[in-house]
Amino acid sequence: MTDILLRGGRPWRLPAPADLLVRDGVIARVGQGLDADGARVVDVSGQLVLPGLVEAHCHLDKTLYGGAWVPHSADDTLTGRMSNDLGRRAELGVPSVERITALLERMSSFGTTHVRTHTDIDPAVGLRGVEAVGEAAAALSDRVSVRQVAFPQHGLLTNPGTAELLEEALKSGVEAIGGIDPAGIDRDPVRHLDTVFELASRYGAAVDIHLHDGGTLGAWELELIIERTAALGLGGRVTVSHAYALGQIDGAHQDRLAKGLAEAGVAVATAAVYSFPVPPVRKLREAGVTVACGHDGIRDLWGPYGSGDMLERAMHLAYRSTFRADADIELALEAATYGGARALNLPGYGLSVGDQADLVVVPVGGAAEAVVTHPPRSLVMKRGVPLPA
Repeated sequence: MTDILLRGGRPWRLPAPADLLVRDGVIARVGQGLDADGARVVDVSGQLVLPGLVEAHCHLDKTLYGGAWVPHSADDTLTGRMSNDLGRRAELGVPSVERITALLERMSSFGTTHVRTHTDIDPAVGLRGVEAVGEAAAALSDRVSVRQVAFPQHGLLTNPGTAELLEEALKSGVEAIGGIDPAGIDRDPVRHLDTVFELASRYGAAVDIHLHDGGTLGAWELELIIERTAALGLGGRVTVSHAYALGQIDGAHQDRLAKGLAEAGVAVATAAVYSFPVPPVRKLREAGVTVACGHDGIRDLWGPYGSGDMLERAMHLAYRSTFRADADIELALEAATYGGARALNLPGYGLSVGDQADLVVVPVGGAAEAVVTHPPRSLVMKRGVPLPA
């Protein structure tokens, strides 16, 4: 593999411009005025260098991306969108390897190098979604790394046979198990969470639970998740996605839950979509909670929006959080990079010597500008190899 020297860039969070020497897929040296020593030199003077962007919450198996436009046909309720998904996915050929591939290619072109996707598991679809995502991911493994969550979108306890299929998915190599609204959908939060955490513990899987349940109900469910994470020693391997309740309860209650999430090692992933509540990002980070972000659905039966650009998604998170100062806006970028990496337990992630050379170069002077303007990418690298635009 040819060594590559990125000359004169501005690696994020470093105090001054620096060169990065990439060798054998990792960052070999970081410093000013490095000797090229036979390396291919790429001049990125004055441009921002970021670690690969991390899409920490999406639904690749649901996407209609790359196909003909499909007018949105669901109402605005959660149950309505679930019903629309169930009723039309066969008609529209969901899941589709071709569409998943098209979306992953688009995400990669924007600098996303790692993806966590929630794949539907239920008796009607079986493991077809897992297989379709796996096939697309394998074909693009040199461009993007994909991890799946076995996800009971349409209920776990209320949809007989789903728990057994979740276990089959974990046996097949799926890395994480999901849950959804233990109270709102399954109406038995204790048994729902016990089922999810028992499977995670038995198979060494991570956990990522959709929690749309709001207010004090959702806050109580967060306490249940914290308790189980601590009891099973799963700190650093559990994520709560959406966590609308955190954006609805009072400040003192937020503080208590933030402390509990941090101590237990439970991450929060948000998509900041539409007008749904957004967790208090600044408060969570100050408490030490890992915050990640993602698109949620991207052009699917749940909604027509989503570009696959994680800088644009970070902009939505910053905007919904009413962030204006550069330091606050950078919190949204952190969620799309280091926060996602922590939530996914990615090894060797970052801009230090020895880290994997998954890199994105952006023609801007600073991180906040990258989020607000989300400009074209100058260069994307995966494991030290420049990728096509």
